[in-house]
Amino acid sequence: MVSKNLRVWFVIHFIADYLFGIPLLIAPVWMLTLFGWQTVDPFTARLVGAALIGIGGASLLERNASTETFRAMLTLKLLWASAAIIGMTASMLTGNYPLIGWGIVAIFVAFFFIWLYFRSQLEEGKNQ
Repeated sequence: MVSKNLRVWFVIHFIADYLFGIPLLIAPVWMLTLFGWQTVDPFTARLVGAALIGIGGASLLERNASTETFRAMLTLKLLWASAAIIGMTASMLTGNYPLIGWGIVAIFVAFFFIWLYFRSQLEEGKNQ
């Protein structure tokens, strides 16, 4: 069974993804220079914006779905967050990026553990 809290977190995730995804898609240079980036690749920034919009949009659209759909969505979110954490951490350690980059890494880490918690809860429910 899918908890109400997990459904609420899917809506929170949708809001967070759209707050960052839309500006990255529409105005990537403005958005990233606002956060201190000196050099911006609009192609890559728009790709990230599109990914955020896709994953966030799926969170909203599937917030009332079945347990199996939530299990698949959580797997996707765990893979996305872990790959993003690895990639961003490698960049932060080897490049000259604004400090806010660590804040973005921290947001992904927080969401990773939220998704991991709920994924383990679904697995426990499946094994009972």
